[in-house]
Amino acid sequence: MDNNTFDVIIIGGGSAATSAALTLINRGKTVAVVSNKTETSSLYKAEKVTNYPGLPPMNGAEMSELFRKQLEESGAVMITGRALSVLPMDGTFGVAVGSDYYMAGALIIAAGITREKLYPGEGEFLGRGVSYCATCDGMLYRGKTVAVVGGGEEARRDADFLEGIGCKVLRFEKNGRYEIRGGLKADTLVFSGEEHKVDCVFIIKDTVSVTKLVPGLVYENGAIQVDRRMATSVPGVFAAGDCTGKPLQIAKAVGEGNVAALSACDYLAAK
Repeated sequence: MDNNTFDVIIIGGGSAATSAALTLINRGKTVAVVSNKTETSSLYKAEKVTNYPGLPPMNGAEMSELFRKQLEESGAVMITGRALSVLPMDGTFGVAVGSDYYMAGALIIAAGITREKLYPGEGEFLGRGVSYCATCDGMLYRGKTVAVVGGGEEARRDADFLEGIGCKVLRFEKNGRYEIRGGLKADTLVFSGEEHKVDCVFIIKDTVSVTKLVPGLVYENGAIQVDRRMATSVPGVFAAGDCTGKPLQIAKAVGEGNVAALSACDYLAAK
């Protein structure tokens, strides 16, 4: 097994992901955890948590740091970054993280919820002139005009990369009202009422909505549908935590993470 191939990849780094990783490691599985920094999680911003068994009342930052320390010491491989897409192929799953690519026999989505709304046209044109990954798709637009929407360091690096391969880059670092228009593919970015003709819009966010990660997943009211084994509609893909719907509670997430991990082990054993 090479350094980019694992038994299970977990997308997310919160309570559900930590629970799943600990169970998988105890079952002798190789595990990679793809996650942003703890400061970006909803739990980190909680004022106080008083209903988790075995722990005294503490704020969300303290609890997040406890989970992350345990996760980092578990033996799981930590991959800091955004999971941009998941590609199921012949019983395995490829996960794109920035410019890197990882493989696994099973996948657990424990990415919480993304509260940020999509821009008008973003979901409609995803893969048809809208991309979340400059490294993945940039060469398709070499010599063409592209827009990069995002104000963070990653967005600036991606804009520099696109310019370096010969794209004409329009940078949009300010928050505001964006709309993406087009016909068969996106061809116009509207920002604050002004239209910009482009061949692609690269949108760089801290997270990608779980509804855009894996083709074929079934959703209800924005949550991933799972059965009691935490299995999704895609064989080999399991989900746990807030991304499976209410109640949005830590105890629920931890329990679901454990069940998802055990189910992933059963799935791998049956392959």
